[in-house]
Amino acid sequence: MKRLTALLLLALFSMSTLTACNTMAGVGKDVQKVGDKVEDKAEDCKDGKC
Repeated sequence: MKRLTALLLLALFSMSTLTACNTMAGVGKDVQKVGDKVEDKAEDCKDGKC
């Protein structure tokens, strides 16, 4: 019974860790897109054409 409980906890922990990695990767991509937009706007305003 203890072995089954330990395996179940290990499986749940592994699943939550993998899910968190995918979530963080998605957040990183979103932040990168926002940064690109800000950079593009800064380049447009650099010439005074805002």
